[in-house]
Parts: sequence; structure tokens; C-alpha cells
Amino acid sequence: MKRFSATLIPRLGAAGLLVTCTAAALSGCQPGPAGDRLTPVTLNEVAHSIFYAPQYAAIELGYFAEEGLDLTLVNGAGADKVMTALISGDADIGFCGSEASIYTYAQGAEDYAVNFAQLTQRAGNFLVGREPDAEFRWEKLRGRKVLGGRAGGMPQMVFEYILKKNGLDPKTDLSIDQSINFGLTAAAFTSDDSDYTVEFEPFATGLELEGSGYVVASLGTDSGYVPYTAYCAKKSYMESHPEVIQSFTRAIQRGMDYVNSHSAEEIAKVIQPQFKETPLKNITVIVDRYKSQDTWKKDLIFEKDSFELLQNILEEAGELPMRVPYENLVTTEYAKGAVE
Repeated sequence: MKRFSATLIPRLGAAGLLVTCTAAALSGCQPGPAGDRLTPVTLNEVAHSIFYAPQYAAIELGYFAEEGLDLTLVNGAGADKVMTALISGDADIGFCGSEASIYTYAQGAEDYAVNFAQLTQRAGNFLVGREPDAEFRWEKLRGRKVLGGRAGGMPQMVFEYILKKNGLDPKTDLSIDQSINFGLTAAAFTSDDSDYTVEFEPFATGLELEGSGYVVASLGTDSGYVPYTAYCAKKSYMESHPEVIQSFTRAIQRGMDYVNSHSAEEIAKVIQPQFKETPLKNITVIVDRYKSQDTWKKDLIFEKDSFELLQNILEEAGELPMRVPYENLVTTEYAKGAVE
């Protein structure tokens, strides 16, 4: 397998796009800043989004290399695909919604995934309508058609959670189209008859710039604090590579510290190499939008209350096979070690 030092290697995912990586291929462990040998680590992420700015800040600022890691970043294009890569051994660390680890555990996997660091504490998607609506209320979705997400995925479950909080039944009070593949809903929205679509960035801002849609609500704001994404690794990998998990967590914590202490403009300039097709001004707007809604935690500790809230959301959505013990699926050892 070719390895790239802290470089994104997209795969052919749900969006059906294969992007060629232009970085020079490196083989095996690489020399670090002080001449030390770096440990190869493959991270499979659920999507490549500005929503995960702390991670890209850590990459671009060299924190992984400084922590002794030669990071290969793979776009899994979906939490289910991330978990498949992790369980099969194609990835060392997974980054996605923790619901995927719950599903795997509930299916009886012996070497299941354990969450060790929580990155985001709010949903990262937005409701986009056909027209600007400064007076938007969720009641306005009654009788409307919305492009939604995959059943059992965090975007869709948080959307349904908000609907229920606002007195709407997701099954009877509106029509939710879940047939569009991840990453293609924005394109579909420009040509179909849907009234609204639920979008991550940069697609939400992209629709606004095209004049094809307008952000009318933030799911992150209206759902409240939700443990949206976290890093996980198989039990066996964590037991055999505790130093890698700790080094990885320190690098992410440093990236988190950076975004929490710098302006949207500064963050955008740092992470722009990860989003070469997105203009800097757009990245700045998106980062500012996420910062303003308190998207990123101050630390990476995945608290028990947050995990139980996640299970409540899954249960309400009818997607929880069984309630699982927090102590089995979450460890706070590495996140606490990263801030000591």
C-alpha cells in the first residue's frame, strides 16, 4: 500500500468521484523533524469536510509528524464504510459517528471498536430552502418534501430528533427522500422538486453562492449538544498500540487548541491545502459558521452523559438494537492524557 505523509487519499465513495492524489509516494516509516522514524497510521474518515477543521489543522501544522506519526488519511464516504475498513484491518483508526461502533458491538463483534476521542459536539449540517427565510420555523416543513440522509446515520437521526422536538412526525407530517447517495443531495436539489435539503459544508454554502438555495436553519444549533463524531479503534489495536493512540490523540488535541484560539481567517488559511477547490473566502465563511455555533469541544473527552444522549437519539429513531455499556465502548484515558 502506498503511503502519504499526512495526505488525503480519497477513495471511490458514494459520491462516485475519484480524486488523484498528487503528493509523492513514500514507503514505510519516514524520518521525523528530528530524524526519528515515524510510525505509519491509517485514518479512515467519514467525509472530508471543513466541519472537521481541527483534524486538518493538526495535519497542516505538522502535529502528527511531531508526535511521531506518518498519517495516511482516507475518505471512507460514510460511517458504515469507515467501520467496515476498521474491522477488516484496512484502517487503524476510524473517524465517524459513534452510532457505527454501537451497531458493530450490538451485532456481537468480539474485536469491536472503542471510542477514545470526541471531536465535534454539535451536528454539522444545515437545512437549505429555496428562498431566504429569516423567520423560519420547523413547523414550515409540514407537508413539504426534504432531501434527507441515510437511515441509521447521524445526519438523518439528528434531523428526525429535531423534528420530534418541534412536534413533527418524520414519517407522516412530511416527505423525506432518502434515496440520494451521500454527497449528491446538493446536486439533486438544483434540479428536483424538493422544498428543502439537509446539507453539510461546503455544499450548503455552495448552494447559496449559486443562488440555488439558502441556509434557513442549523441542525447543530437546534439539536443542542450532541456527540456527533469521534475517533475509534479496534480493541486489539488499542491494546497493542497504546502509544500510537496517545500520540494521535495529542495531535488532535493540539489541532483543537489551535482552532479554539485562532480566528476563522487564520484557520481557513491553515486548512486551505486540504480544500484546494474551495476559495479561501468560502472556507473562512464556513469556519466562522461552525465556530459561531460552538461546534468543537475544548477537550476530546467523550463523557458518559453524551454517550447516553446518543443512545437516546438512536432509540427514538428506532435504530438501537440494544443499549450498550458506556464503559465497553468509550475510554477517556487518552483524551485525558492529551490535556495533562
